[in-house]
Amino acid sequence: MFEQTNTGGSDFLQLDARQAPPGGLAHWLADRLRRAVADGRLPVGSRLPPSRVLAAELRVSRGVVTEAYRRLAEDGHVSGRGRGGTVVVAAPVAVSPAVPPRPAGPAPEDGALFRGAPGADVFEAMRASAARIDLSPGLPDLAAFPRAAWLRAERAVLGELAATELGYGDPRGAPVLRRAVAGWLARNRGIRAAPEDVVIVAGVAQALALLALVLRDEGKDAVAVEDPGSLGVRQQLRGWGVRTPPVPVDAEGLRVDALRQSGAPAVLLTPAHQFPTGVVLGGERRRAVRRWAEEGGLVLEDDYDAEHRYGRPPVAALRALLPEHVCYAGSVSKVLAPALRVGWLLVPRRYRDAVVDAKRLMDLGNAVLPQVVLARLMESGELERHLRALRRRHRRRRDAMVSAIAEELPGAVVHGTAAGLHLLVTFDDGLGTGGLSDVEVAAEALARGVKAQPLSWHARLPTGPGLVLGYAACAPTRIRQGVAVLGDILRDGGARHSRRHSR
Repeated sequence: MFEQTNTGGSDFLQLDARQAPPGGLAHWLADRLRRAVADGRLPVGSRLPPSRVLAAELRVSRGVVTEAYRRLAEDGHVSGRGRGGTVVVAAPVAVSPAVPPRPAGPAPEDGALFRGAPGADVFEAMRASAARIDLSPGLPDLAAFPRAAWLRAERAVLGELAATELGYGDPRGAPVLRRAVAGWLARNRGIRAAPEDVVIVAGVAQALALLALVLRDEGKDAVAVEDPGSLGVRQQLRGWGVRTPPVPVDAEGLRVDALRQSGAPAVLLTPAHQFPTGVVLGGERRRAVRRWAEEGGLVLEDDYDAEHRYGRPPVAALRALLPEHVCYAGSVSKVLAPALRVGWLLVPRRYRDAVVDAKRLMDLGNAVLPQVVLARLMESGELERHLRALRRRHRRRRDAMVSAIAEELPGAVVHGTAAGLHLLVTFDDGLGTGGLSDVEVAAEALARGVKAQPLSWHARLPTGPGLVLGYAACAPTRIRQGVAVLGDILRDGGARHSRRHSR
């Protein structure tokens, strides 16, 4: 009787707290709100009632409502916007507790993604493929984009911007952003750079394009790459006419002895968090890279997600140690969103004019307004506050994935837990007992509604099977469901293998 007489109903979604199980009010409320988002009663952009108001109508404590809202924020359904209230920001397709196996019959058209070597459009095709759970690496938590802070900064910028500043900008980038980036790199990456050292680019992809053009003009038509290493980076360089000889990576990072043997005049490195293995370039290897560079080699440093670390000390950028031998590229794609297409490139002084000339010919410079807004976020400290919040959220999601892998994939070895937005999972004795290739597992996973990338996409040298799994973009519940699907696939493959060999 106490539960019924002290709970009530609300006109909002016709909620009746008397329907909640004893002791489960927050869980009940969160579930009702999720259903309303999924079925369209709460479309993207709609506001939830203030927690105090809804608590009063339901006759429950305000803590019940704030806990339910917190759970929806963790799932990526809503975002708190201060005085703007709690707003629905995403309406993911509802995921059933158990994803059923794919019925017998022909594979869906998406299976073409995994036939033969991945093509130039493989990542666009992967993004366009329908799936209920996306464990693709490289995806930040897009639902966490600081919309309110961005809008405040944008309004302030538009209120202060002179009309003359709406014309064509400097191809090197807006001076205010170049100054802000120099400060950001000094605080967060240990890089001492003047604003004139910074060129604003449309993400690391454009940085690689500019470097490829400049190096080719200098007669350097090869850039060695880590193996395993990013397929996307390899495609970018090769698309601009640069060869990419592979150099093996081990537990200490790139093998510099193999780099010397390759004869390549330049090398692309991810030293702070190697993609996809997650290893950090060790101290002795760094010294070896330095010796190689001082003998005439050039390092292209892709600092793609160094800001995301959990429980390990920061790793200095190579650019901080070798400014005249390192071309350094970074962006806000993993901190804010890839849609902004804003990054930065720092090159040795001997390449600066050539890079600016190439940038001018390519696009006359990035859009100015987003640059000025981003500069305000950087200089106000808002971006660093956002990054601190992201780290806490990503840590919980990483922990959920590690726990799910331990439970569902007992034969797996997990790499790269200390930083980044993804994990590498390898299988020393093959995938389960079925001997499935990682491409076969990824294809079957997509057929069952889960996106994952096979390690073999990112390797040209011989390597064992593995999966590259992103966790930043998924709520813990979805991560566990996705890994469970992978476990089912491996167990199914093992069962088929056992049946074949028992005949």
